[in-house]
Amino acid sequence: MSALDTLTVRTLPEPRAMLRLIKPVTWFPPIWAYLCGSVSAGVPLADHWPTVVLGMVLAGPIVCGMSQAANDWCDRHVDAINEPDRPIPSGRIPGRWGLWIALAMTVLSLAVGWLLGPWGFAATLTGVLAAWAYSAEPVRLKRSGWWGPGLVGLSYEGLPWFTGAAVLLNAAPSFQTVTMAGLYALGAHGIMTLNDFKALEGDRQHGVRSLPVVLGPEVAARIACTVMALAQVLVVALLLVWQKPWHALAVTALILGQLAAMRVLFRDPKGKAPWYNGTGVVMYVAGMMVTAFALRGMA
Repeated sequence: MSALDTLTVRTLPEPRAMLRLIKPVTWFPPIWAYLCGSVSAGVPLADHWPTVVLGMVLAGPIVCGMSQAANDWCDRHVDAINEPDRPIPSGRIPGRWGLWIALAMTVLSLAVGWLLGPWGFAATLTGVLAAWAYSAEPVRLKRSGWWGPGLVGLSYEGLPWFTGAAVLLNAAPSFQTVTMAGLYALGAHGIMTLNDFKALEGDRQHGVRSLPVVLGPEVAARIACTVMALAQVLVVALLLVWQKPWHALAVTALILGQLAAMRVLFRDPKGKAPWYNGTGVVMYVAGMMVTAFALRGMA
């Protein structure tokens, strides 16, 4: 590498590193939740596809991407221990570029949210504030193993679901829609707790009191799985009350699949957490769409 190349790397961020900073792999949950909300609204999606697509882009690449950039900037000291190859601690995004990217995407989020009308803008503002409250001092709710995952679960699952329905309806969604979005957001608390397993050492050194740090991986895994399962059991109960037995049966089958995966997870919580994210969590989000179609039928 020439001296000029070295200088460029040190002063300007690498394009590939900027893409990694906003973590495309994390975009799926809010995109999916927004689509679930759109489906649950009961409005013909074909008539509103530009709005649906814009909302999905806002929920995933823009708002979620912004939150990842903000989190990496605020976590750069922790990441230097846990994952030193990440863009900021590795120097591939030098100086304060990480902060500037997060701030620029914050402005972009609000601008695009404005295009979705008052409900879309209000939800976007809420999501942006939640992202910074999670990562940034002096609030930094990430320090809490209870409040941090709860806020992320709400932002990743509940808020996008609510927004997808509200934007299409141009009104507050139904009680049923809000309730289901809230239950799946509650269950996502467990998903976020499992996600904390990969940062155990750095969190411990920097005072982040995640549940795996405070309670240990074994207990944290059991709490996470209990929260996920109980939230879905309540979903099934409500679907039965609302006379949607076939949807309730489908969600029940997905819960049973998750319980089988949880047994594998409990054998080695820290080692199997990534595996569970690719099995149990997939079944969890499949149940979300089943529930969205049940609500669509009610609408």
